[in-house]
Amino acid sequence: MIYTKTPLTPEIREAVALTWGFTGDGERLHGGEESAAYRLDGHVVRIGPAGRAAAESEWCHATALHAATTLPEAVAPVPTADGATVIMVAGHPVSCWPYVEGDWPDSDVPEQRAAGARLLARLHESLATFRPGPRPVPAFQESGLYGEPPQDAPDLDDPALDRWLAEFHARRPLRHPLHGDYYTGNTLARDGGIVAVLDWDETFVGAPEVELAAAALEWGDDELGPSKEFVDAYHEAGGTAGELDEEALAQLIRHKLRREYAYFRKAVGAGVRHDEEDLEYHRARVALFHQLRP
Repeated sequence: MIYTKTPLTPEIREAVALTWGFTGDGERLHGGEESAAYRLDGHVVRIGPAGRAAAESEWCHATALHAATTLPEAVAPVPTADGATVIMVAGHPVSCWPYVEGDWPDSDVPEQRAAGARLLARLHESLATFRPGPRPVPAFQESGLYGEPPQDAPDLDDPALDRWLAEFHARRPLRHPLHGDYYTGNTLARDGGIVAVLDWDETFVGAPEVELAAAALEWGDDELGPSKEFVDAYHEAGGTAGELDEEALAQLIRHKLRREYAYFRKAVGAGVRHDEEDLEYHRARVALFHQLRP
């Protein structure tokens, strides 16, 4: 996986010191396809991509702040003196977060996979009552979600999937904020338990079943058997999403895979050069999109 190389510049360090009082050179933390994270003075400085508006980040951060009021694992941003959570430096949205010690969970371990499902259920319960205003910019995952053919994935055109998504959402009216990118890399585990859920940049309002299916794919290591175990553990924990039969799980996963395809094309268009491992992963995900067709 290719991670962004956005540096923690002297200009950003100075702005962080003036705004939050955190100082130091900063240690780059692992991960981050769009936003780079640096450990600094016991906190984490996150530098978003150039061109992302502060209003979009603030909207996403409000979801994290709400979740943190009832969910101890929800890591929320540190407000500035005026109550904002973002400052703009050289065109980048910059925010600060508490540093949490831990490692990425291992989704191959059934106990950690079940723990991830239970945490998602509690997260959805926490967000079910939150009513933010309209998202300033639609989330990337929303394109094509309600049955309109996405224009950025022409090679995966599928009118039957589009019709299914439109009909599914007509039958499932529940909407509330979702994390938007709930996979192992956005959580942290310590001493056998999951202690943090991070990175709220892709938050959007949608049907919880959409996130449940996407998370089940990630935590199930791309296999339907473990994915169904994830779904079962989520429902046992009382999550807000309704039941998913095999077709619904497969079709919502296919929506996610089509958005991944679009993101890959976007990255290539921006000049990203993928190595052979990334290319093989991409080919496997496209193959899965076709294999899961009902």
